[in-house]
Amino acid sequence: MMNDKVTNILMAGVGGQGTLLASEILSEVLMQAGYDVKKAEVHGMAQRGGSVVSHVRFGKKVYSAIIPEGDADVLFGFELLETYRYLPLVSPRGTVVVNNLRIAPPSVALGQEAYPQDIPAKLRGQIDDVRVVDGLQLAEKAGNPRTVNTVLLGTLSNLLEPAEEQWLAAIKALVPEKFLQVNLDAFKLGRMVK
Repeated sequence: MMNDKVTNILMAGVGGQGTLLASEILSEVLMQAGYDVKKAEVHGMAQRGGSVVSHVRFGKKVYSAIIPEGDADVLFGFELLETYRYLPLVSPRGTVVVNNLRIAPPSVALGQEAYPQDIPAKLRGQIDDVRVVDGLQLAEKAGNPRTVNTVLLGTLSNLLEPAEEQWLAAIKALVPEKFLQVNLDAFKLGRMVK
């Protein structure tokens, strides 16, 4: 029996990383599992490497798609600095799943600012449960570096109730056939990260 708690997952990344496909797959899995799901996306110059954020909220009944500050149960980050930027939205009892990847924002690329050092330690200084995933290495092991998003979903799936079969069904429904097997492999590699 489903309780009344709403679970909040905030996905943060950079344009081109597959953040939006990951939020589609996550939403599909949760709907198929019987939850009410609300999703909102913010694209900041996404096609030019800008910030991309997706709010996914699910439960018995969800009234708003936007996660209130300090209420995210999971911060799901595709890039270290983008993850760190959205840390204020995470509950102190929340979990951070983050890809161990640095993409220099324009201010860093232009030499105007320095990329912050040791972001995983900064994350751990504020949240107890931080899982750093070498998504690119696992995606390359699966056979395609563009499957980092699916690797990360595999890791996230360990935190949520839907069974592995439900995740695989959602991936099959949303990923084009020619990329399906490599995404299934990437998901399974991500599930091995605890």
